[in-house]
Amino acid sequence: MLLKPWPGLEIKTRTMSRIHTERHRTHSIGWLRAAVLGANDGIVSTASLIIGVAAANATQSAVLVAGVAGLVAGAMSMAAGEYVSVSSQFDTEQADIARERHELATDSARETAELAGIYVQRGLDADLAQQVATQLMAKDALGAHARDELGISEVVSARPLQAAWASAGAFTVGAGLPLASAWLSPERHLTLVVGATSLLFLVLLGGLAAYTGGAPIARGVARVTFWGALAMAITAGVGRLFGVVA
Repeated sequence: MLLKPWPGLEIKTRTMSRIHTERHRTHSIGWLRAAVLGANDGIVSTASLIIGVAAANATQSAVLVAGVAGLVAGAMSMAAGEYVSVSSQFDTEQADIARERHELATDSARETAELAGIYVQRGLDADLAQQVATQLMAKDALGAHARDELGISEVVSARPLQAAWASAGAFTVGAGLPLASAWLSPERHLTLVVGATSLLFLVLLGGLAAYTGGAPIARGVARVTFWGALAMAITAGVGRLFGVVA
C-alpha cells in the first residue's frame, strides 16, 4: 500500500529549500565593508596626496612618484590594519567559544536553561522555549550558544585574511584611479582634473556600495563625496600654504 504524502508537506519542503538557499545582503557584509573602506581610502588619500603635492608647485613626475608611493604604502597599511583589527575580533570570538565549550561540558543543564531563557525573552512561552533549547542542544549545543547567546555565526564571523586582501585590493584599485588621472592629465590642469575625476569616482563608489548593501543611494553618494571633497580641499590648502613657489 502506497502512503500519500501529508497534505502541504511538498509545499513546505520546497519552501524550506528556498529558505536554506536564499542569500541575504548580510552574507556579504565582511568583504563588502573592507572593500568599500579600502576603495574609498584609496581614492581619497591618493587624490588628496596628489592634489596637495601639485598645489605645492611640484612637477608632474614628482606628483606621480608621490602618488605611487602613497598607493603602495596605503595598500600595505590597509592590509596590516584590517588583519590586526579583525584578528583581534577573531581571537575574542574564539576565547568566548572556548569558554562556552567548557561550560557546556561541565554544566549542560544550566546551559540548557540559559538558552531557554534567551528564547523566552524573544517571545516564546516557557514550555516551548525549553523544548526548542533541548532539541537544539541535542543537535549542536555549541553552535546554538555561539549563535543565540554570543551572537557569533558563520555570516558575521571574523575572517582576518579575507578582510586584509579585500581591503588592500580595493585600496589599490581606488588609488589607481586618481593616479591614472594625474598621469593622463596635462600638467597645468592636473589639480583640476584629479579633483574632478576623483569626485566622480567617489560618486560611483558611494552609489555602488549603497546599492549592493541595500541602502538609499543618494545617502551613500552624499556621505562619501562630502568627506572626500573636504579632504582634498584641506590637503590642497596645506600644499599651497607650505609649497615653494617655482
